[in-house]
Amino acid sequence: MRKFKKPVILEDVLVESYAAEGKSIARVDGKVIFIEHTVPGDIVDIQLGKNKKDWADAYPLQFKKYSAQRVTPFCSHFGVCGGCQWQMLPYQQQLVFKQQQVADNLSRIGKVALPEMLPIVGAEATKEYRNKIEYTFATRRFIPKDEFQQLRAEGKAEDEINNMSGAAGFHAKGQFDKVVEIDTCHLQEEPTNFIRKAIVAFAKDNGYSFHNVKAHEGWLRNMVIRIATTGEIMLNIVLGFEDKKMQTQLKDHLLGLFPQITTLLVTINRKFNDSIYDLEPETLYGKGYIIEKLEDFQFKISPKSFFQTNTKQAEKLYQITRGFAELDGTQTLYDLYCGTGSIGIFCSNKAKKIIGVELIEDAIKDAHENAALNNISHSFFTAGDVINICDDAFFDTHGRPDVIITDPPRAGMHEKLVNKLLEIAAPTMVYVSCNPATQARDLALLDAKYAVTKIQPVDMFPHTHHIENVVQLKLKMPLAPEGV
Repeated sequence: MRKFKKPVILEDVLVESYAAEGKSIARVDGKVIFIEHTVPGDIVDIQLGKNKKDWADAYPLQFKKYSAQRVTPFCSHFGVCGGCQWQMLPYQQQLVFKQQQVADNLSRIGKVALPEMLPIVGAEATKEYRNKIEYTFATRRFIPKDEFQQLRAEGKAEDEINNMSGAAGFHAKGQFDKVVEIDTCHLQEEPTNFIRKAIVAFAKDNGYSFHNVKAHEGWLRNMVIRIATTGEIMLNIVLGFEDKKMQTQLKDHLLGLFPQITTLLVTINRKFNDSIYDLEPETLYGKGYIIEKLEDFQFKISPKSFFQTNTKQAEKLYQITRGFAELDGTQTLYDLYCGTGSIGIFCSNKAKKIIGVELIEDAIKDAHENAALNNISHSFFTAGDVINICDDAFFDTHGRPDVIITDPPRAGMHEKLVNKLLEIAAPTMVYVSCNPATQARDLALLDAKYAVTKIQPVDMFPHTHHIENVVQLKLKMPLAPEGV
């Protein structure tokens, strides 16, 4: 018979400081303990999870005293839906912790010489800042503990409560088949909440089915809504199967209620996962895309396009990136992981030539269209792996890079790419990262030839622990031979 270890519970633990990834730190008898859902100054009873000799993970069982740093969260779903983990912290304190996170990662992981870090660039809008948001439709909704107890007190059976169906919201943490039903999400401006509620109400009134993950059946699966600063709105409704009559009924209903929708699409997803990047959306109304603007540059955003989800902060991020590139009109700029070409295009007025490289072919198609949309003729975008593309023949045709901008995904750059960049040895490099930990790892490798000369964190996602960071690197001067 398997024996289970008795849980380790510690009482009256003082949370001392912020760690990273939304966790805080306490120290008990010399052991470092990483605790979820707490902030420095809290005093809590905790239960240990993973428990090693020198460190442990833990979660709070009871708060004995709340930190003086805490504020009242503005969202009724805080702590349940899993998003916006830092609403209990004043925004200025969030920025302090994010700056600290970047500094800690670069110094502890990177271990390279660093200049003084520039102050983090905070967001002016800390609510309704996302231009894209995705909601999930499900047959079962997550019932928070307090609500569950209230329903039981009203005489409802457990099976009846768990099978309350037809909800739209966000996946409950650790429960793939249930969603947290959202009343008002503050991440995106209206009419996003009104549209979501209208779809749910219309589906229930007409007997349309919601997706059941376990049974892999049901009609309504997801909705993705994008709202651009230009005022254009694109709604993509993801369905489990095709039914033209039902699609037309839903389309007419939504356009009647929300004439501000400029593009309405449906995507039929019969797969067992929610990814739609290998599927083709069908345009039911409008031109099939929206136009977003950064400064005076326009960008076409299709339903499957990647675009920074905080437009106003993306503009600041790109301005910093362009400034770190120190372009004067004479340089050839290489934009690696260029996506739809947004960074390169944003820098185009100050570069002699823009070369964009990206693995995803659909993104390169968008990059070509965005270059044409902005009348940029001195750009070249190509799909493929930098390691294979950037050889002497490519440089003979397009020129060697004077400046490289790299904006990799959270995993950072592959070591082979880092070695390729060391081989290319462009005089200036700008590294844009959404994960300072992997950025620090890559900076340690780049230290063989590059010095970090500027560091600028940017907060793209208020009330979360995510942080962007921009680093400027300069090619080190070769050492003079001995005796010279």
